[in-house]
Amino acid sequence: MSNSNKLQLVSFKVCPFAQRAAIALQEKQVAYETEYLMPGEDQPDWFKQISPLGKVPVLVVDGTPVFESAVILEYLDEVYAPQLHPADPLAKARQRAWMEVASELFGKQYMLVTAKDQAGFETAKQDLQAGLDRVASALSAEQPFFNGQSFALVDVAFAPLFVRLGILEKVFKLNFQSNPRIKAWSSALLGKDSVKNSVVSNFEEVFMMFVKKSDGYLVNHL
Repeated sequence: MSNSNKLQLVSFKVCPFAQRAAIALQEKQVAYETEYLMPGEDQPDWFKQISPLGKVPVLVVDGTPVFESAVILEYLDEVYAPQLHPADPLAKARQRAWMEVASELFGKQYMLVTAKDQAGFETAKQDLQAGLDRVASALSAEQPFFNGQSFALVDVAFAPLFVRLGILEKVFKLNFQSNPRIKAWSSALLGKDSVKNSVVSNFEEVFMMFVKKSDGYLVNHL
C-alpha cells in the first residue's frame, strides 16, 4: 500500500460495497487511489491490520482506516460536498433504511449467481424480484432518482446492484426491470459518470469471470 496522503480505497474489483464508496468519491470529485486485492486469497498483513473484519472496502484517510461501506459513505458525506443525504432527519432516516434493503438485495443477487441447482436459482430470482418490487413502491413518482430529481446517497447504495443486473440481463436474457419506474431509475443510475467511472474499464469481463468461476446453475443451464 502506498504512503501517499491521498485517500486510498482498498477494494476487490467485483465488490459492490466497495463500488459504493467509489461512486461517492467520484460524485464528490475527490482525489483518491485504489488498491485492488484478490478475493479468496490470503491477504497481506497490512490489510489484516486495517480491516478488523477482513472485508473490503476500507478507506484509508491520512493513515487512519475507515471500514464498512455504510460508515464510509456517511463519513464522505459529512466531509465532502455536495451533500447527498437529504437534510431532513426523517427523510434521511428513511433513506438509510432503504440502503439496508440494497445490501440485502446484493445478497440475493449473489445467491442467484452461485446457486448450484434450479430450485436455489429460482428462489433467489423470485426473492430478488420481490425485493425490487418493494423498492419500486418506495420510489418517488418523479423521475429519475429515488427522491425524484436529486441524486442521493440511497442511489449510490443501489447503483452497484443495477450495474450487475444489467450484465446478467444482457448475457443470460433475464429481466428484473419489468416495472417501468425501476427501469427508468436503473437507466438514470447507469448513465451517471460517477457510476461508470467507479469500476475498472473491463468490469463486465471481470464480473463474468466471477460468474463463471462460481460454476452455478445460471452459467451452466442458461
